[in-house]
Amino acid sequence: MKILAFVNHVPDTETKVKVAADGKTIDTTGVNFMLNPYDEYAVEEGLKLREKFTGEVIVVSVGGDTHKEALRKALAMGCDKAVLLKDSSVRDSYAVARALADYAKEYSPDLVLCGKQSIDYDDAQVGGLAAEMLGMPSISVVVKLEITAGAVVAEREVEGGNEVVHSKLPVVIMAQKGLNQPRYPSLKGIMDAKRKQIEERMISPVESKVEVLALKKPAAKAPGKIVGTDASAVPELVRLLREEAKVI
Repeated sequence: MKILAFVNHVPDTETKVKVAADGKTIDTTGVNFMLNPYDEYAVEEGLKLREKFTGEVIVVSVGGDTHKEALRKALAMGCDKAVLLKDSSVRDSYAVARALADYAKEYSPDLVLCGKQSIDYDDAQVGGLAAEMLGMPSISVVVKLEITAGAVVAEREVEGGNEVVHSKLPVVIMAQKGLNQPRYPSLKGIMDAKRKQIEERMISPVESKVEVLALKKPAAKAPGKIVGTDASAVPELVRLLREEAKVI
């Protein structure tokens, strides 16, 4: 089975984000980056399917040299090959999906896996856009996946429960937490990853559909109020909720 896994390199979830001087990007000084957590589930699922059906798992990312760190992590987990579609310019989801889809068309995979979203912009668009560009069906927020003789049965989260979707290969699957438990890279895997070459391809810029006009942090929360410690405080609490908070 030919499996592609799309991954992104994102700020660590514990990062204290600061807006850069240009007012449109984040200040990366002192920021730790990591493999997007949802993409880890995609990589792990690809490795499990390779173990079941044989074949190869190729991991692909769009970005600058810093993305090699995420690709190395995927290689250490056990991926066969890593490809960096190199472009340091700022791309929106459409432009990222365009680059990934163009590579996928060349490779003709049986299965494309990616996370349901990246934790940087959180717009959850790349997987669906790439599927549309490839002319493939897509299934998002997948928490269970079964593939047998080309038939795909996926369980996905929906509001109020789960939904079972049937499809056929090739298909794009967007992984949700719960699909699996990503493996920790072994020492051997880490050493092997250091020796593996990451294929680099320079890609031409693509016009983004979204322009960032300004980036700013949300306003600081107002300090809390203590209106009392017993039942006598209820009338005042109700008044504040109605007149100040305007939630009732």
